[in-house]
Amino acid sequence: MSFLDALLGITTAYAENPATNAGGEPGILGTLLAFSPMLLVFVIFYFMMLRPQRKKDKQVKEMLNNLKNGDRICTIGGIYGTITGLKDDTVTLAVGNQDTHMVVARWAIRSVEEVSVENDAEALN
Repeated sequence: MSFLDALLGITTAYAENPATNAGGEPGILGTLLAFSPMLLVFVIFYFMMLRPQRKKDKQVKEMLNNLKNGDRICTIGGIYGTITGLKDDTVTLAVGNQDTHMVVARWAIRSVEEVSVENDAEALN
Protein backbone atom coordinates (compact mmCIF):
# COMPACT_ATOMS: atom_id res chain seq x y z
CA MET A 1 0.00 0.00 0.00
CA SER A 2 1.56 3.31 -1.10
CA PHE A 3 1.58 6.53 0.85
CA LEU A 4 -1.07 8.10 -1.41
CA ASP A 5 -3.34 5.08 -1.03
CA ALA A 6 -2.98 5.22 2.75
CA LEU A 7 -3.60 8.97 2.80
CA LEU A 8 -6.76 8.78 0.71
CA GLY A 9 -7.91 5.49 2.23
CA ILE A 10 -8.00 3.72 -1.14
CA THR A 11 -7.46 -0.02 -1.23
CA THR A 12 -6.58 -1.96 -4.34
CA ALA A 13 -8.12 -5.32 -3.49
CA TYR A 14 -11.84 -5.58 -4.19
CA ALA A 15 -12.25 -8.22 -1.48
CA GLU A 16 -11.26 -5.69 1.19
CA ASN A 17 -13.21 -2.80 -0.33
CA PRO A 18 -16.62 -2.33 1.31
CA ALA A 19 -17.78 -0.44 -1.81
CA THR A 20 -17.92 -3.66 -3.86
CA ASN A 21 -20.73 -6.13 -3.86
CA ALA A 22 -20.42 -9.93 -3.60
CA GLY A 23 -19.46 -10.32 -7.28
CA GLY A 24 -16.48 -7.98 -6.93
CA GLU A 25 -18.12 -5.25 -9.01
CA PRO A 26 -18.34 -1.75 -7.61
CA GLY A 27 -21.57 -1.04 -5.78
CA ILE A 28 -23.31 2.27 -5.26
CA LEU A 29 -20.69 3.41 -2.76
CA GLY A 30 -17.92 2.65 -5.23
CA THR A 31 -19.72 4.61 -7.92
CA LEU A 32 -20.10 7.57 -5.58
CA LEU A 33 -16.42 7.38 -4.69
CA ALA A 34 -15.52 7.35 -8.38
CA PHE A 35 -17.52 10.54 -9.05
CA SER A 36 -16.42 12.35 -5.89
CA PRO A 37 -13.32 13.98 -7.47
CA MET A 38 -15.44 15.41 -10.28
CA LEU A 39 -17.98 16.68 -7.74
CA LEU A 40 -15.18 18.24 -5.70
CA VAL A 41 -13.83 20.02 -8.79
CA PHE A 42 -17.32 21.39 -9.54
CA VAL A 43 -17.74 22.69 -5.96
CA ILE A 44 -14.33 24.39 -6.07
CA PHE A 45 -15.12 25.83 -9.51
CA TYR A 46 -18.43 27.22 -8.19
CA PHE A 47 -16.92 28.93 -5.15
CA MET A 48 -13.83 30.23 -6.98
CA MET A 49 -15.41 31.45 -10.25
CA LEU A 50 -19.18 31.33 -10.59
CA ARG A 51 -20.23 32.77 -7.25
CA PRO A 52 -17.92 35.85 -7.35
CA GLN A 53 -18.97 36.55 -10.96
CA ARG A 54 -22.65 36.45 -10.03
CA LYS A 55 -21.96 38.81 -7.13
CA LYS A 56 -20.13 41.23 -9.45
CA ASP A 57 -22.91 41.05 -12.07
CA LYS A 58 -25.48 41.84 -9.37
CA GLN A 59 -23.48 44.92 -8.27
CA VAL A 60 -23.16 46.17 -11.86
CA LYS A 61 -26.89 45.68 -12.48
CA GLU A 62 -27.69 47.57 -9.27
CA MET A 63 -25.33 50.41 -10.26
CA LEU A 64 -26.95 50.71 -13.71
CA ASN A 65 -30.44 50.75 -12.19
CA ASN A 66 -29.47 53.52 -9.73
CA LEU A 67 -28.16 55.98 -12.35
CA LYS A 68 -29.62 59.47 -12.13
CA ASN A 69 -29.19 62.88 -13.78
CA GLY A 70 -26.04 64.66 -12.60
CA ASP A 71 -24.04 61.48 -11.95
CA ARG A 72 -20.44 61.61 -13.19
CA ILE A 73 -19.70 58.35 -15.05
CA CYS A 74 -16.96 56.59 -16.99
CA THR A 75 -17.83 54.46 -20.01
CA ILE A 76 -16.09 51.22 -20.99
CA GLY A 77 -14.36 53.21 -23.72
CA GLY A 78 -12.82 55.58 -21.16
CA ILE A 79 -15.07 58.58 -21.82
CA TYR A 80 -15.93 60.64 -18.74
CA GLY A 81 -19.17 62.57 -18.72
CA THR A 82 -22.11 63.82 -16.69
CA ILE A 83 -25.53 62.28 -17.20
CA THR A 84 -28.06 64.77 -18.59
CA GLY A 85 -30.78 62.36 -19.67
CA LEU A 86 -31.87 58.75 -19.13
CA LYS A 87 -34.08 56.52 -21.26
CA ASP A 88 -34.75 52.79 -21.06
CA ASP A 89 -31.49 51.58 -22.57
CA THR A 90 -29.65 54.80 -23.50
CA VAL A 91 -27.96 57.56 -21.51
CA THR A 92 -27.26 61.10 -22.71
CA LEU A 93 -23.96 62.53 -21.47
CA ALA A 94 -22.47 66.01 -21.37
CA VAL A 95 -18.81 65.59 -22.28
CA GLY A 96 -15.89 68.06 -22.30
CA ASN A 97 -15.62 71.78 -21.58
CA GLN A 98 -18.36 72.72 -24.08
CA ASP A 99 -20.75 70.09 -22.67
CA THR A 100 -21.01 68.23 -25.97
CA HIS A 101 -23.94 65.83 -25.83
CA MET A 102 -23.32 62.17 -26.51
CA VAL A 103 -25.72 59.23 -26.41
CA VAL A 104 -24.35 55.88 -25.18
CA ALA A 105 -25.89 52.55 -24.31
CA ARG A 106 -26.63 52.02 -20.63
CA TRP A 107 -24.64 48.75 -20.59
CA ALA A 108 -21.55 50.68 -21.78
CA ILE A 109 -21.21 52.48 -18.44
CA ARG A 110 -18.34 51.06 -16.38
CA SER A 111 -18.59 53.06 -13.16
CA VAL A 112 -20.07 56.04 -11.38
CA GLU A 113 -17.33 58.44 -10.26
CA GLU A 114 -17.23 60.11 -6.86
CA VAL A 115 -16.79 63.66 -8.24
CA SER A 116 -19.81 65.77 -7.32
CA VAL A 117 -21.48 68.13 -9.83
CA GLU A 118 -20.35 71.22 -7.86
CA ASN A 119 -16.68 70.16 -8.10
CA ASP A 120 -16.98 68.90 -11.68
CA ALA A 121 -15.53 72.00 -13.40
CA GLU A 122 -12.66 72.28 -10.94
CA ALA A 123 -11.68 68.61 -11.32
CA LEU A 124 -11.66 68.62 -15.13
CA ASN A 125 -9.79 71.90 -15.71
